Amino acid sequence: MTKSYDLARQEFADWGVDTEAALRALSWVPISVHCWQGDDVGGFERKSGTSGGGIQATGNHPGRARNPDELRADLEFAFSQIPGKHRLNLHACYLDTAEQPERDQIEYRHFTPWVDWARDQGLGLDFNPTFFAHAKADDNLTLSHPDAAIRDFWIEHGRRCREIAAQIGRDLGSAAVNNIWVPDGSKDTPVDRMAARRRLEASLDTMFADSFPRTELIDAVEAKLFGIGVESMTVGSHEFYLGYAIRKGTALCLDMGHFHPTESVADKLSAVAMSVQDLLLHVSRPVRWDSDHVVLLNDDLLAMAQELVFADLLPRTRIGLDFFDATISRTAAWVIGVRNMQKALLRAFLMPQARLKALEHGLDFTARLVLTEEARDVPYGAVWAEHCARADTPAGVAILNGLQTYQASVAARG
Repeated sequence: MTKSYDLARQEFADWGVDTEAALRALSWVPISVHCWQGDDVGGFERKSGTSGGGIQATGNHPGRARNPDELRADLEFAFSQIPGKHRLNLHACYLDTAEQPERDQIEYRHFTPWVDWARDQGLGLDFNPTFFAHAKADDNLTLSHPDAAIRDFWIEHGRRCREIAAQIGRDLGSAAVNNIWVPDGSKDTPVDRMAARRRLEASLDTMFADSFPRTELIDAVEAKLFGIGVESMTVGSHEFYLGYAIRKGTALCLDMGHFHPTESVADKLSAVAMSVQDLLLHVSRPVRWDSDHVVLLNDDLLAMAQELVFADLLPRTRIGLDFFDATISRTAAWVIGVRNMQKALLRAFLMPQARLKALEHGLDFTARLVLTEEARDVPYGAVWAEHCARADTPAGVAILNGLQTYQASVAARG
C-alpha cells in the first residue's frame, strides 16, 4: 500500500467506511464495453452505400478500426488500461467472416472468431441485433412495419441473434445479454399509434417464442424518446417497453440519453426495479438529448452509481456503455468512459451508506445534507490510485503517455 492510500484508508475509517471492502466490491463489477465506439458504428458487413436507422457518429479522427483484427487490437489495448475483467458488447453487424450473409441468414459461425478471442482474453460477451443501417430500415420501421415481409425479415434477424447470443453464453459460461433496440417511429404526427405498437408487440412475441436458459441468455428491450426522422412518435417508447418487460419477463434497458434532458435515470432505477427482475444500463452522456458523448464523472453518473449501490441493485443490473465520438481517439474514449464508470461506483461504495440512511429514516435532513456535502472532500483519488496499482494499470497523468503512444501507432489508418 502506498502512503497516500494508507492515509486515505484511515480517513475513510473515521467515516465508518472500509476501503478494502469497497475495493473488493468494485473488482466484482464487470462493465460491458461497446464495440461500436471503435469504428464509428460502421460494422463489417460488405455493403454498398448507406441506409437508414438513425445512427450517426461525428468527426473524422485518424485511427478508425477497419476490420475485426484492428478492432480487437484496439480493444485489447483499451482493456489493458482499465482495472479488472470486463465484457464486450457486440453488435450483429460486426460479424467476422469471409461470407456475406444477409441479416436474416447470420449464424453463430459468423461470430466464432469473437468468441475465441473473448475466451482467450477472459472476457464475457453480450450481443445486439442490428435493426438499423439497412435498406429494409429506410422507412424508420422494422418490427412494426406495415409490410409483413419486412417484419418477417427483421423477426428472423432477431430470432437468429437470440440463438447466437445463447450459444455465446453457453460456450463462454456466462449469460449473454441480447438487447433489442429498433429505430421505429414517425417523423410527423401519426394517426394510428396503436396499430404500430400492436405490430411491434406481435413481432417481439414471435421473436421471443423460443426459450433459452437464463444461464445462457438474458433478453432485454430498450426504449427511446425520439430520434432523427422519428421526432413525433417512437413506437418502442419507455412506457411501451416497461409494460412489455413486466408482462413478458425480459430485462429492461435504460439508456441515459433516451429520456427528456431533465429526467433522472438514476431516479427510475428503484421505481422500475419494483416490477422488473433484470435491468440493463446503457451509460452515456446526452449533451443535447441522445448525443452519446463520452461518459464523464459528473453528477448524473455519480447519482446512477449511488442508486445502484444504495438500492442493492448491482446483483441484477448489467452495466454497459453506449457512446461514440469520432472527434477524439477512439481507444482513449473507451478508457475514459469505463474508468469513469468504475470511479463512480467506487465513490458509491466509499459513501457512509448506513449512516446516511439512518439520518434519512430519522428525518434528520440537515445532517444528511451536511454529510453528503462534506463527503465530497474525502480522498477518493488515493483509493482509486491504489485500485489501479493493484491491477497494474496507470492512474493520473501517467495514463496519458500510453494513450498517446497507441494513438500514434494507429493514426496512419486514416
